[in-house]
Amino acid sequence: MLKPAKTPGDTSWFVHDRFGLFIHWGLYAQGARHEWLMHNEQIPVKEYERRYFKRFDPDLYDPNLWASAAAGAGMKYFVVTTKHHEGFCLWDSKVTDYKATNTPAGRDLLKPMVEAFRAHGLRTGFYHSLIDWHHDQFILDPHIGPYRAHADREKMNKKRSQANYAKYLNAQVTELLTDFGDVDILWCDFSYPKPDGSGKGKKDWDSENLYKTIRALQPKVILNDRLDLEKGWDVKTPEQAQPRGWVMHNGKPVVWEACQTFSGSWGYHRDEQSWRSTDQLIHTLIDCVSKGGNLLLNVGPTGRGEFDERAMDRLRGIGEWMRRHGRSIYGCTQAPDSFKTPQDCRLTYNPDTKRLYVHVLAWPYKHLHMDGFAGRVEYAQLLNDASEVGLGLDSWHANQIGADKETLTLVLPQEKPRVAVPVIELFLKK
Repeated sequence: MLKPAKTPGDTSWFVHDRFGLFIHWGLYAQGARHEWLMHNEQIPVKEYERRYFKRFDPDLYDPNLWASAAAGAGMKYFVVTTKHHEGFCLWDSKVTDYKATNTPAGRDLLKPMVEAFRAHGLRTGFYHSLIDWHHDQFILDPHIGPYRAHADREKMNKKRSQANYAKYLNAQVTELLTDFGDVDILWCDFSYPKPDGSGKGKKDWDSENLYKTIRALQPKVILNDRLDLEKGWDVKTPEQAQPRGWVMHNGKPVVWEACQTFSGSWGYHRDEQSWRSTDQLIHTLIDCVSKGGNLLLNVGPTGRGEFDERAMDRLRGIGEWMRRHGRSIYGCTQAPDSFKTPQDCRLTYNPDTKRLYVHVLAWPYKHLHMDGFAGRVEYAQLLNDASEVGLGLDSWHANQIGADKETLTLVLPQEKPRVAVPVIELFLKK
C-alpha cells in the first residue's frame, strides 16, 4: 500500500479527515462574475475601490451559519481567502488600510469566522495570495493583473520595488500565524515563473525567508506547494482537475488534495449555470479518497455574506450521504493493490479497522462480481442501513454464469438503495 514520506508539517489529521471547505470571499463577490474580475476586465485600482471597496457591507454575514453548513456536510476543516489577488484583506491587518474594517462592514470578518468554525469542530486553514494587484510596490508584469496590457506599465514599475512588497507579504503572513491561534493549513497562491524572468517565483516572494517565518511561527502547519520551492511543502494541490491515480512527485507518492468548485468560478458568480449535481460531487469525493487524496470543495459567498442557495442545496445533499457513509471516507485511503476494483466501482480502505468499502457507482442486476476476493471476506453489509449482503452464488447461478473460483460474488438487492452512491462494507478475514 502506498505511503507518502513524512513532511515538515503535521498531515496525520489531514489524511484522516479527507474533506474540507474552501471559501473564496472578497470584494469580487459584489461584481458577482468571477474572482478574477479585476484581471478579466482590466479594472484599475481606483475604479475597483470606487465600485466595491466603498460599498462592501455584508449585513447578512453569520459565520455560525457557514460553519453549521460545512459541519452538516461532513467537512472537517476549512480554508478561507484572507486576501485574494485583488489585495483586499478580511482581517484587521496592521500593515494596510485595504481591509474590511475600513469598508461599510466596519469590522474584522476573519476572527469571528475562525471562532465559529472551531466551535463546530472544524480545523482552521488560511489561503493567502502571494499576488497583490492593489499594492503600490507590486511589480506589474505582462502576464496577469489589470495592468498587464497597460501602455504605461513599465513607467509605473519605476516607482515600485518587489523587495518591498515581499516584506509586506511576510508581515501579513506573520500576522495570520500570530494572531489567530493554531493554524492548521496555510495555502499560499501562486507562483508563475517564466523562462525569460517576466513571471514571478520564489525570488519575488522571498520564499526562502517566508518559509522560515512560517515554520518558526507554526511548525506543524500544513503548507501547500505554490511557493516555488522544491522542498518544505507538505501537500500537492491539483486544481479543477481529477487525478487519474495517487499523485506522485519525482516518482514517489505524496499527500495530495484536489481543490474544486461547485461550478466554474471560485468567487460568487450570479449567472453561472454550470453547477455540478450533488451526486457528481459525492462521486468526486469518493474518487479522491480511493486514490489516497482529499477534496477541498469551494463556495463563494455573496456580497451580503450568504452562501448561494445552490451551494446550500449541494452541501445538504452531501451531508445526507455522509451521515450514513462517512465511515467509508474518514480514515480511509486507497485499497491495497491486491484488491482489484470491480467494474463501475471505487474502493476505499481503512487500514486501522481492516475494512474495505465498495462504492457502487452503477447498480448492477443482482450480482457484483469481485475478482480475486474469494476466501478473503468474512461478512458484507450495506453501509446505509447495516443490512446483510449475501456472499457467494448458489450452484444454479454459478453454473449459469460460469463462476470463477477466485471470484467472490456479492448478492445484492434488486432495487438500488435510495442513496446517492450505495456502499458495501466488507469485513475482511484476519
